[in-house]
Amino acid sequence: MATTIKNYLSLVKFSHTIFALPFALIGFCLGLRYHKEDKVFHDALNHYNINGSYPPIERAMFILLFVVICMITARSAAMAFNRYLDSHFDAKNPRTAIREIPAGIISKESALRFVIINCLVFITATFFINKICFFLSPVALFVVLFYSYTKRFTALCHLVLGVGLSLAPIGAYLAVTGAFALLPILFSFAVLFWVSGFDIIYALQDEEFDRSQQLHSIPAAIGKTKALRLSEVLHLLSAGFILFAGYYGAFGFWYWMGAGFFACLLIYQHLLVKPNDLSKVNMAFFTTNGIASIVFSVFVLLDIFLN
Repeated sequence: MATTIKNYLSLVKFSHTIFALPFALIGFCLGLRYHKEDKVFHDALNHYNINGSYPPIERAMFILLFVVICMITARSAAMAFNRYLDSHFDAKNPRTAIREIPAGIISKESALRFVIINCLVFITATFFINKICFFLSPVALFVVLFYSYTKRFTALCHLVLGVGLSLAPIGAYLAVTGAFALLPILFSFAVLFWVSGFDIIYALQDEEFDRSQQLHSIPAAIGKTKALRLSEVLHLLSAGFILFAGYYGAFGFWYWMGAGFFACLLIYQHLLVKPNDLSKVNMAFFTTNGIASIVFSVFVLLDIFLN
């Protein structure tokens, strides 16, 4: 059983949940901060507690639990579906041939069942949050699953991936408030351009393979050098939205500390990767961005709760 669980966690690269989950926590806490007096907020907290017998903090944690379940299951479904759909390409690529499906560790049928189970759990979890999250759950699933098809027809696939992960702060905010607002949308744009930028860096490894298989990506379309320049532009846009969100949300010292750290790590990852030297792509892709996401969210949450 332990080995099976480990294999499925590896299939979906569970550790990569670290990218979007901190931004979901930001969206959730923004909802607590800016809508704690709203009727919609209290309706959401009382959704499964009509008599209000639980303290507000416990009811908020109830919603947070389901937000985390949604984040994990949506991402797991998306990653497993990507592995299922691309298994024949992965088998041809020396870099990806060791993945679970082409290596025969997990069958395609089992991976598809895993996708379906995660989708069902995701939709069920949204039901326990509020109506708007439940009604929008098929839309969210469509976006994150549709990404897996995009490399077949557009080099803008990296942006589609960014859109999928950018739903995290908006979705978590909706879970608390049941309403849209500009501030979480600004954070979503920051995530969109941040993820798109580092996914282009990751795709540098498969430039030649993608061309040979007629798969679409930014590096395959314009080459490594120009792809890195475009990645820099996207990360500049991401930093711009982080700054704009800080100004619009009237954040204080801790936020700006986190924003500065986030911007420095964006710059650092571009110093690690060169068109003729991809040896540090994994460090730039996972380590640097994982640290950036966690540290930035910690500073934002400090600002939300201390100011």
